[in-house]
Amino acid sequence: MTWSSYLSYVAFAAVLVLVPGADFAVIVKNTLAGGARRGRWSAAGVASSNAVQGLAAVAGLGAVIVHYQPLFQAIKWAGIAYLVYLAIQTFRSAWAGRYAAVPDDLGPPRVPGRAAQARAGWRQGFLSNITNPKVLVFYLAVLPQFIGPSTPLPVLLVVGLSHALLSLTYLLVVVTGLHRVRGIIGRRRIRRALDAVTGTLLLGFGVRLAAEQT
Repeated sequence: MTWSSYLSYVAFAAVLVLVPGADFAVIVKNTLAGGARRGRWSAAGVASSNAVQGLAAVAGLGAVIVHYQPLFQAIKWAGIAYLVYLAIQTFRSAWAGRYAAVPDDLGPPRVPGRAAQARAGWRQGFLSNITNPKVLVFYLAVLPQFIGPSTPLPVLLVVGLSHALLSLTYLLVVVTGLHRVRGIIGRRRIRRALDAVTGTLLLGFGVRLAAEQT
């Protein structure tokens, strides 16, 4: 694998990262609900899932999952159900309109509940991505164009993890941007509107995934 082909792969991966999807909606939702700390852990969850799927693809496991339709469909519908669940929770938040102040992440590191917030953020980010079969399909469609049977193991690992690092970097930038304007987006009327929009996006992604023929 040459540097030229690797950079071409990175360009493909960057396009996938930059296109807003369910992961982006989950990051926005969690950053608004729990501040930058929860948003960052959600980004780590998404990146962890990307790493798992990327490594599975280069190891050949991804092809097994995609071609074994019962398992592939089970993952797909689990993802749809999870997106609908998150959408319902977000709509309920918008309807109730009761919001605690957005954390500024400047308090002592061991505030009760912070660890639980981090785990919840990571879990939602991981699950929203790992149950999205489109990510695994992307790996299986793109990777064979850049690697072959003779590709060394270290190169395979770099390729498998590159998308995860790109995703993490981009999502952390998004979280930082949201955190910087938290004084504006923390207003009750704006929070309700953002929750309504985010819930609609999550539901829309779930419906679109259900409608796709795979």
